[in-house]
Amino acid sequence: MRALSFRVWLMTLGLISFAGFFANDAGLAADRGIADFPKLSAEKDWPYWRGPSRNGIAAEGQSVPTEFGDNKNVTWKTPLPGRGHSSPTVVGNLIVLETSDEQAKQHSVAAFDRSTGKPLWKTDLSKGGFPAKNHPKNTEATPTVACDGERLFVTFFHAKTVVCTALDFNGKQVWQQVVGPFNPQRYEYGYAPSPTLYRNSVIIASEFDGTSAITALDRATGKPLWKAPRRNSITFSTPVVAHVAGKDQLLISGAEKVASYDPANGKLLWDVAGTTHATCGTMVWTGDIVLASGGYPDKETIAVKADGSAKVLWRNKQKCYEQSMLALDGYVYALDDDGILFCWRATDGREMWVKRLAGPVSSSPVLAGGHIYQANEAGTWYVFKPNPEKFELVAENQLGDEAFPSPAVAGNQLFIRTATRSGGKRQEWLYCFGK
Repeated sequence: MRALSFRVWLMTLGLISFAGFFANDAGLAADRGIADFPKLSAEKDWPYWRGPSRNGIAAEGQSVPTEFGDNKNVTWKTPLPGRGHSSPTVVGNLIVLETSDEQAKQHSVAAFDRSTGKPLWKTDLSKGGFPAKNHPKNTEATPTVACDGERLFVTFFHAKTVVCTALDFNGKQVWQQVVGPFNPQRYEYGYAPSPTLYRNSVIIASEFDGTSAITALDRATGKPLWKAPRRNSITFSTPVVAHVAGKDQLLISGAEKVASYDPANGKLLWDVAGTTHATCGTMVWTGDIVLASGGYPDKETIAVKADGSAKVLWRNKQKCYEQSMLALDGYVYALDDDGILFCWRATDGREMWVKRLAGPVSSSPVLAGGHIYQANEAGTWYVFKPNPEKFELVAENQLGDEAFPSPAVAGNQLFIRTATRSGGKRQEWLYCFGK
């Protein structure tokens, strides 16, 4: 009997709690991360990219529909202004997303009532300053808003810089700070990383073929706290704070490295060669193993011991480039660019099973209520069980014509940003699903 099955058996006997079931992976990270922000709730909020646990795993006890669609299990749906791939951020009764008007060259943040989906406010943050070119799959509003329970933190690529703005819950600007230069020349593919919160800081990556860095700003004032230089190389991954191997580590892939920094001061803890040139997905972890996948121009998924030894446990030639993976209880679930779903054992990379679905894929997965939810770019949503023994498809749903943003799960509700096309017109929508 494998470890996962054994723990499930213990849980059914009441010998360990459901919370203890996720303690290795989600629980410790969620507890430590959310503890920095006492006004947030892991169960009721989805406050930043990849959720309260920072790894796509929703808080325990969430119950959301496995079957959903335009006329199935819909609590409400509302049209969205503009275009963006920013995933929903949910705090209290507020849902916020970045968006952009590409014709007017306007960056904005839009807020909606969680109970009804009705628009609450829209704050325009900048005018003009859009890059001359962007990747056709990217948008001018791709980063996800981060929230500390008091402020909303928003990043945009504007006028050859990365700019971070803090807003209050009414959409009023608290502060705005230029993080650093951003003016890619070799690959004009836009900007994507979301802001990451840690203690009193908001951490932002700006990596291109120029002066690159990870920068920490004070959450209350926007003043710089530290700056970690990065190799001058275009890459798009969001740095993530994980509590692994007994310490908080700021993990990031890209620029031909998998690296760990001290999130308190930006000091490099360790790095190894991996994932080739560029990555977009956010790193994941299970136990004291961290994993990254990418990239451009070559394919690689890599697992590294995060205890400071920087020991590479395994590599393979599979690639999740734009999307992140999901790691749970010693196993990794990865829907690759071509729509092929893999389950690998984290310790040695053993392929447990493989299933051909359909690609391409950009949206990252979420685990909620014992099911993994992930979409391909065509709006097909796969719901399956995290079972290393075999692939178990629970449902396959079609929603809209596009799925680039990732879902959010909070308070037994599933939030999805999608888009439809009709008569040459594109319209984005925000859905709330519940049982």
